[in-house]
Amino acid sequence: MKRGDSMDRYSNGYEVYQENQISTSSRSGLLLMLYDGALKFLRFALTAMEEKKVEEAHGNLVKVQDILNELMATLNFDAGEIAGKLYSLYEYMNQELIDANIQKDSEKVEKVYGMLEELRNAWAKAMDPA
Repeated sequence: MKRGDSMDRYSNGYEVYQENQISTSSRSGLLLMLYDGALKFLRFALTAMEEKKVEEAHGNLVKVQDILNELMATLNFDAGEIAGKLYSLYEYMNQELIDANIQKDSEKVEKVYGMLEELRNAWAKAMDPA
């Protein structure tokens, strides 16, 4: 077996694990996974920006924008006005990331990181059965 074959098998195993995590998670668990993913990619983007890796920063910011778009698409507007407020907030963060990407502005990325971290922690606390 070649070394690449081993890496492919590992990669495929990880993908299967992730798919199982997603398919067996509750709706609230999926929400936290999206927030965690966005925060992870924002950290990657900030590191890439510090290291002047423009393409890497861009790619990670686009991933966060995709997550924000998913969060907007899955809002339940029948649940009351909170959905509209969250939509506006996600839309604002998305625009901040577009501007940050164009201007190479890490402060805007840090601002969005703080906002998403606050939302993530609030949802986690609300879901805690204790």
